[in-house]
Amino acid sequence: MDAAAAFAPGGQLFSVDPLERHAARGHGVVTSMAAGSDVIVLGTSRGWLHSVHRVFLDPGGKHCVATVVHPGGSETYYHHARWPRPKLLPRLRNALVNAVAWNRQTITEASTKEVILGTEDGQIFEIAVDEADKKEKYVKSLFTLSEQEGIKGLQMETAMVGNATRFYVMAVTPTRLYSFTGIGSLETVFASYSDRAIHFMELPGDIPNSELHFFIKLRRAKHFGWLSGPGIYHGELNFGAQHSSTSGDENFVENKGFFDYSKLGESGTKPRSFALSEFHFLLLIRDNIKQIVEELIVDNSPEITKGIIGLCSDASTGLFYAYDENSIFQISSSDEGRDMWQVYLDMKEYATALSYCRNSFQRDQVYLVQADTAFNTKEYYIAASFYAKMNYILSFEEISLKFISVGEQDALRTFLLRRLDNLTKDDKMQITMISTWATELYLDKINRLLLEDGTDTTSNAVAESKDSEYRSIVNEFRAFLSDSKDVLDEATTMRLLESYGRVDELVYFAGLKDQYEIVVHHYIQQGEARKALEVLQRHNVLVDLVYKFAPDLIMLDAYETVESWMMARNKLNPGKLIPAMMRYVSEPHAKNETHEVIKYLEFCVKDLNNEDPGVHNLLLSLYAKKEDESQLLQFLDTKFGKGQTNGPEFFYDPKYALRLCLQEKRMRACVRIYSMMSMHEEAVALALTVDLELAKAEADKVEDDEELRKKLWLKVAKHVIEQEKGVKRENIKKAIEFLSETNNLLKIEDILPFFPDFVLIDDFKEEICKSLKDYDSQIEQLKQEMDDATRGADNIRSDIGALAQRYTVIDREEECGVCKRKILTAGGLHQVGRSYTSTGHMAPFYVFPCGHAFHANCLIAHAEKILDLQKRLSLLDRTAAKDNGGNMNGESIISATPIDKLRSQLDDAVASECPFCGDLMIKEISLPFILPEESDEKASWEIKPQPTGQKILPMTMSI
Repeated sequence: MDAAAAFAPGGQLFSVDPLERHAARGHGVVTSMAAGSDVIVLGTSRGWLHSVHRVFLDPGGKHCVATVVHPGGSETYYHHARWPRPKLLPRLRNALVNAVAWNRQTITEASTKEVILGTEDGQIFEIAVDEADKKEKYVKSLFTLSEQEGIKGLQMETAMVGNATRFYVMAVTPTRLYSFTGIGSLETVFASYSDRAIHFMELPGDIPNSELHFFIKLRRAKHFGWLSGPGIYHGELNFGAQHSSTSGDENFVENKGFFDYSKLGESGTKPRSFALSEFHFLLLIRDNIKQIVEELIVDNSPEITKGIIGLCSDASTGLFYAYDENSIFQISSSDEGRDMWQVYLDMKEYATALSYCRNSFQRDQVYLVQADTAFNTKEYYIAASFYAKMNYILSFEEISLKFISVGEQDALRTFLLRRLDNLTKDDKMQITMISTWATELYLDKINRLLLEDGTDTTSNAVAESKDSEYRSIVNEFRAFLSDSKDVLDEATTMRLLESYGRVDELVYFAGLKDQYEIVVHHYIQQGEARKALEVLQRHNVLVDLVYKFAPDLIMLDAYETVESWMMARNKLNPGKLIPAMMRYVSEPHAKNETHEVIKYLEFCVKDLNNEDPGVHNLLLSLYAKKEDESQLLQFLDTKFGKGQTNGPEFFYDPKYALRLCLQEKRMRACVRIYSMMSMHEEAVALALTVDLELAKAEADKVEDDEELRKKLWLKVAKHVIEQEKGVKRENIKKAIEFLSETNNLLKIEDILPFFPDFVLIDDFKEEICKSLKDYDSQIEQLKQEMDDATRGADNIRSDIGALAQRYTVIDREEECGVCKRKILTAGGLHQVGRSYTSTGHMAPFYVFPCGHAFHANCLIAHAEKILDLQKRLSLLDRTAAKDNGGNMNGESIISATPIDKLRSQLDDAVASECPFCGDLMIKEISLPFILPEESDEKASWEIKPQPTGQKILPMTMSI
């Protein structure tokens, strides 16, 4: 068994039972590495008497190192679990091995990897053995202690540092504990101590056997114990620590301790052996095994047997064994750590005690001791934190009264806050009550600080300190309100804040609870328009609040308010903001001040394409009140609705606009409005009072109605003539020159009535002569047109006379354009209607100037009118034949005048134009395939879908 120390669970020591008993012969050792137990013979053939000195087994039970002594010296053997016989390690001859350290992280079933051996003469060797080679790979001498004391115990641990391996080695002699560490190989680590000091701990004293044990948990060493002369030196192992010691070595031992043998109560008594569990030392004192927790002694193991030699542990299973010369005993234990929380609590190691608590009652006891200790030492904040963690031992009321009794309101507040952290979501009522109490305590603290600040006359440093404390507690209170907004009762909390006069916190809490109306109202009262607008711009604020506070905000800060509205774009309805804008407009403003309402309305009209008549009317009214009329005229000329189908070109009310412009005496704007309302006479009349050129422009706008345009220009002319009063020739000349601007729309005779009666005719002589010349040219043009018409009529009459003499030549092979039969073929008279007279044996036909030829019947089938005439002719023929009974000469008794008339109409209809290239064919191009009167016929051909619920039966046909 490995002599390394190991901790095993258990807090109660049970009976020690013998496992196996085998005779220890002088040349053998009993092992249990295989499935069964065999006796392995160690020794040579020299016949010497051998005795086993030490046996070392790796944690996996596959590798074994044993040392035997004989009169000629000592020998060391290696044995693998699969080998029938051990192998001698000749390089270690006469080296008495006392300790072996295995590398638990790298050892495998097939290879030992690095193994450290310590000898009686203070030497440290490194060996490695592979099962396949059946001999050692190497044996290296690593280090030799200068005092040459025998090494009694060795332990090794490794840790990865990046890609390299760091080795930690501890070795003990009867008086010293050495520690070695370094990165690289073992040879490199020990070689580095040739030029640096060795870290060791010296405890002089006499002991039969010094031992070193590691407690292994999850394949890692957690703490160690050294059985030395005066006592047991122990501590925790931290192989990740990088704290350098004064000697330059990295110290990996923490929380060191020492157990003095005098605590055993027996003077001069020292253990013969010991083992290490997670919480206890197991000591072999004479033939008794004692379990010790540092200063706590638990001796409840019965006397097992006489002559027990030592103790050992199995790191892989956590079991402990005791052995004598003939037997091995297992030490049974269970639930070793069940009372460790109490042990550590008595030692005042509270954090460790908490880690070993197994239920809430045990944790409460630890918290209670910590809380009472802090409370008694007046560390009330610390006490409050620990009291808040308790659930069972003390009630909430008892703890609260403890702080109230000593007047510690701040500690009580801390207790309440920590208690809130430990409550679950299911404790809704308790959370609300505690949160409300904590709110009142916060408010009380803030008021007390304000009172102290008002009455304090101390130095500036003290005042600054209290001011800093005040700001800190206010910020802390606001953070508490933010965290507790969902559990605090809204109405109760607001009443508390209001009763303590904390308006800022009231507004802050209202914002947390989405009571934005209160927040905005407060900021408006404080004159902080920007903050109020920031609140209104939040995505979860109702837009109705924007409309509600718009009048106050625009009066408080028009620029910021309008900018906020413009940022909202289409989220706001400008029509609902008109009352606020009207209030702003009603107040006087500086002459050169930017009119914020006009800016916003222009943004709505131009950028947002707003069509609300109220918005357009308000903008127009603001433009009308400005002295500069340019913006008003530009607004009237801009047709914001242009491009929309079936929509107005402007959205303001023209009647309201006209009335407003007349009121504000914006006459040019009135002229524009009259013109847009098609009231051109009024527009020209008003324009004449403003500007003659404007009146001329308005008169020229009427282009479709020549009569109205002339009327308007006459109105302008009359105004011009009346304006040029007097009989001076230059004034009359100016009036007459006006005629040239009308583009010959007005004549001299049109404006003569407007001149005074005493004006001389000589003043108009030139213009009258010019007018007479114009009339003369017009008469000549009419005469020319009449001559052209007479010549055209003569040509038409000659063409009609020549038409009767026209003829065309038909080729013998010419075909009908419809039936494709030859035109001149004899026969087929039975197909000819009686209304036609056959020429010989040929059917009647038509030939068109374009060259197309058709049988009469074929051509008649193309027109309904022709068919109607054909029916009427056929009816008359049958009537005539019936009445006269026929005539051998083919003459009718009744007059043929109606028949000849119908036949003439039929000829005109059929022969009017070619059906292939005449007007009729051209018109048919635009006709639809299905005429409107054929819609019923079209509907009858539609395929209707089958009803979803109808089942379609298969049809079978038999032939």
